Amino acid sequence: MLRVRKSVGWTLAVTTVAALVGAAGPPAAAAPPGPVRSISWQPCEQDATAECGTLSVPVDWDHPDGERFDLALARRPATDPQAPGGALFFGPGGPGDSGVDRVVTGIDRFSDDLRRRFDIVSFDPRGTGRSHPVVCATELLAAQPQVIADQEQFAAALAGNARLRADCRTRTGPLVDHVDTISAARDLDAVRAALGERRLTFHGSSYGTLLGLQYAELFPHRVRAMVLESTVDHSHATRSFLDTQAVTAQDSFDEFVAWCATAETCALHGRNVRAVWAGLWSRAERGELTGPDRPGAPLSPFLLSRLAQRAFYGPDWPGLAEDIQTMESNPPAPVAASSTAAGTSVSPYPFAVFCQDWSLPVRDYREYASHLRRLARLAPDLRYPQAVFALSTCLGTPTPVANPQHRLRVRTDVPLLLAGTRHDPASGYNWATNVARQLGRHGVLLTYDGWGHGSYTTSPCVSRAVDRYLLDAVVPERGARCPAVDPTA
Repeated sequence: MLRVRKSVGWTLAVTTVAALVGAAGPPAAAAPPGPVRSISWQPCEQDATAECGTLSVPVDWDHPDGERFDLALARRPATDPQAPGGALFFGPGGPGDSGVDRVVTGIDRFSDDLRRRFDIVSFDPRGTGRSHPVVCATELLAAQPQVIADQEQFAAALAGNARLRADCRTRTGPLVDHVDTISAARDLDAVRAALGERRLTFHGSSYGTLLGLQYAELFPHRVRAMVLESTVDHSHATRSFLDTQAVTAQDSFDEFVAWCATAETCALHGRNVRAVWAGLWSRAERGELTGPDRPGAPLSPFLLSRLAQRAFYGPDWPGLAEDIQTMESNPPAPVAASSTAAGTSVSPYPFAVFCQDWSLPVRDYREYASHLRRLARLAPDLRYPQAVFALSTCLGTPTPVANPQHRLRVRTDVPLLLAGTRHDPASGYNWATNVARQLGRHGVLLTYDGWGHGSYTTSPCVSRAVDRYLLDAVVPERGARCPAVDPTA
């Protein structure tokens, strides 16, 4: 094991924002902070043993004296006040997951050792949850296409997305243009300062790893320890973003098929799983397939693909096999009645964060269709990785986006700990290894040779290594691996 060296100062890294996708510069360093504001903690309504509060932060960190909003926070004090370790900040995934809910109702994610030593603190990132959420007309959100079929739909998607952006801005206000993760990283530093923490101890999961990585770029010497579980690789342009996601999705499907071939508990054991799946896909393309839980509701090919990919998060292989068996026996879908959401209905739109963090330009339908053909070759069973929806929902986003992709330039005093799962269906292992290469000596990759999205709550080996790093600043050796745990046990 290696021990991290202590922080040598508070100097900020002065860097420049990458102006183009794939450029080599990290986000610009934050302006010097203003006066530190305080947090007024009160017992949370859902659970009085947790504390809830708000912190006033600027809508636009480039204009800190301008309009402000309240960031929603939650905290659980350390269970052993005689052994204080300060605060452990949790970065929620999504975008759109609630850090407040994680602390109030999902605190069992954290080990007893971490809870004994640290106050567990998290927040709802700006534009989501209780932190001034982006809201838009439900009707316009529902009209977003899952997959674009032709040039006419491509043009309609561009126009619809423009209407949606205007509607969200009208209903949400100025914050709608400032929900990027660089701004959230500056929020995180404001919370750190308000709690009187000299340095940050952080555990980010999935999309929360982007929050951690961008914090590490902006404030390298304020990082005490940082765990990045199921890491997001924010260096990809459109093609490589889609391709890495397709390979990841297909790998998880292949692992499911391999399990079903050997496990007698699989509802499809002894059958050609790929052939059964292909039959479902054909029915979905004809509009005849219905979902396992809603037999009257048609299931599109994209939603069929998504159903499988979500099952791989656990993974829940037995449940997916049973769902496939159910869908196979369901009667054909009835003709869907047209329905339109009420024009006055409003819904939250946390994915607005993603469209400010990623520039994924597509010139026209011809280029879009070429992406789909390539994805079908890379992922022949799952053809539509979830990234396809990201492409369509962000189509036409004005450029440059607030937080474009770039290769990392992290210069922290301590190595960051990446926890990567070999068969992660969402934040693929290909992302973890590429981020580790970008970090160089400033990062260490711990590999979990198992399945699912995340590993801390799955693998005792990973949880022990993560806890030792967070508690005692002990970094795993380079190349360290944890054995797979049978997800069906």
